[in-house]
Amino acid sequence: MAALSALEALTRGTRLVYTPGLRRYVFVPLAVNLLVYAAMLHYVLSHFGGWLAGWMAMVPGWLGWLEWLIWPLFVVTLVLMVFFTFTLVTHLIAAPFYGFLAARVEVSACGREPLDDRGLLRTGVDALGRELVKLAYILPRLAVLLVISWVPALNVAAPLLWAAFSAWVMAITYLDYPMDNNKVTFADMRRRLRARPWPTLSYGGLVTLITWLPLANLLLLPGAVAGAVLMWDRHYRGQTD
Repeated sequence: MAALSALEALTRGTRLVYTPGLRRYVFVPLAVNLLVYAAMLHYVLSHFGGWLAGWMAMVPGWLGWLEWLIWPLFVVTLVLMVFFTFTLVTHLIAAPFYGFLAARVEVSACGREPLDDRGLLRTGVDALGRELVKLAYILPRLAVLLVISWVPALNVAAPLLWAAFSAWVMAITYLDYPMDNNKVTFADMRRRLRARPWPTLSYGGLVTLITWLPLANLLLLPGAVAGAVLMWDRHYRGQTD
């Protein structure tokens, strides 16, 4: 069986979710993303300049000669933080709908019913609980990154750390939808992802990139859910302890 690349999975997944049988599962998460995106964009545009000025004021005098380099690094870090926060919020709200979408894609594209037998309502409630488990895993690590981002000298490395962390978190976020539907625990899901680092980080990195595309990301994120189902079927389903 030929290897499935992250780009191929995302491309095929995006085509799938806009076919007649699956489109109806996209409308609600798409509307949620649009509303959150508009609210966050308004808030960020109102505060971005003040945040950046505050960070630049923290640069010690002896690093003043590097201001030309530090300023764009701070901008990149802020942009990463904003879109990272946007992604966390939208996925917390849209998680039940993405879970339903992943289940329908698995039937349509893989020819298999997910192992999940919890029923529609229980699945939706459990999806929110699973998102809280993800947040409990992500937030402490996010806090460490935030501290690094505010520490003079250390914060020069912040953009690279944010990029790597974002790729890992996006892999966890999206590949968990089909795994949760197939009764894979959160701990086992992380183990499976670590066992296949290249497909994991390449897919997470690609999804991270599309979250940075204003407006286009609203249309591509449901495709990322479908692509994650394809990645699950090809790279992770057959893994055993």
